[in-house]
Amino acid sequence: MLFSQPSSYLMKKHYIIADSGSTKCQWTLIEKDKKKTISTIGISPYFLTTEAIISLVKKAFDKKCDCTKIEAIYFYGTGLSNPNNIQSLKKALKAIFKNATLDIQTDLVGAARATCQKKKGVACILGTGSNTGFYNGNKIVKNSPGLGYVLGDEGSGAYLGKKVLQYYLYKTFDEDLMFAFETEYGMDRSQILDKIYKEPFPNRFLASFAKFLAAHRGHYMIENIIEDGLNDFFFTHLNKLNESWLHPIHFVGSVAYGFRDIIKQLGGANELEIGKIVKSPMEGLIEYHKQTK
Repeated sequence: MLFSQPSSYLMKKHYIIADSGSTKCQWTLIEKDKKKTISTIGISPYFLTTEAIISLVKKAFDKKCDCTKIEAIYFYGTGLSNPNNIQSLKKALKAIFKNATLDIQTDLVGAARATCQKKKGVACILGTGSNTGFYNGNKIVKNSPGLGYVLGDEGSGAYLGKKVLQYYLYKTFDEDLMFAFETEYGMDRSQILDKIYKEPFPNRFLASFAKFLAAHRGHYMIENIIEDGLNDFFFTHLNKLNESWLHPIHFVGSVAYGFRDIIKQLGGANELEIGKIVKSPMEGLIEYHKQTK
């Protein structure tokens, strides 16, 4: 835990659980066991300044609740292994939720708490980006290094989306898939390259093309891209963790959930026990924090 908390911290009645990836952030406001969901764009201190985070969160919560009554915030997000990013986010949240105690953790800890609860297991994220680590029932004690969407993020939406664009721009797709891509997106080479190299959030742009794979399942080229991308994740990350053969492996994220059939196949081929595969960690996090109250 990044901030030590008094024992009374676990008895809060008005609190928020936030789960933020690179693309979107889901906030669940819990007031006396009543739940309200608020959605914003992803909050990554790598891409947003403290001031930008304050503006975004203020707008999202305006008239939704009395922010002074919020006693605690459990925030799980991308980019929070960096101490400077933690301080930026902490400053932004404190500016809005002045009376809240903060528990700021990485999105991987969130995935682990949601799927493993308080048991040992391997937690994986496959969404816009990717990550994996071994959870000892309390914290992440081993983490395969994440290199981001430029050098890494194997198996992620950005990784798979990059392959889709390569196949299109290199004209590797057959005639049917070339026509389907042009019909669905209507973008030429220069527009695509401008989005990647000149506009903000290129990782989100790349990840958006994972939907093309989901829409055209069954075509051998599509299946090859999906299987190769997910196999790269298994080879680069899971196969290098000894704990992968000793404990269940759980997955969180839209890519994991959308292609869960391939994940189960690869798990079987590698003699690994695949555990939960969920699209969002939120329900698991709500359950986790109920148990710790």
